Amino acid sequence: MTHAIFATWKATPGKAEEVETILLELARETRREPGVLMFVANRGKEARDTFVLYEQYVDEAAFRAHQQTSHFRHLVLERALPLLAHRERVPFDVLP
Repeated sequence: MTHAIFATWKATPGKAEEVETILLELARETRREPGVLMFVANRGKEARDTFVLYEQYVDEAAFRAHQQTSHFRHLVLERALPLLAHRERVPFDVLP
């Protein structure tokens, strides 16, 4: 079954521009992965420190594989997480 992730990131004060730069690179790299159907990153129009990500994978295994890529480990775990005040991820099954 198709697997989706809805994630919300809130940057710490003064770090939103850096988070956006990281997300642009993450989106570019993630969209090249096999098993990725969609990766969309959004930035709040008014709450400029808030980012919403929508990710779709062919299945949960493809999502797990995404989390093992070098770009995920470097961009998310090493670079982005230290810049975030809050991060929430909610998994979904996509209805046919």
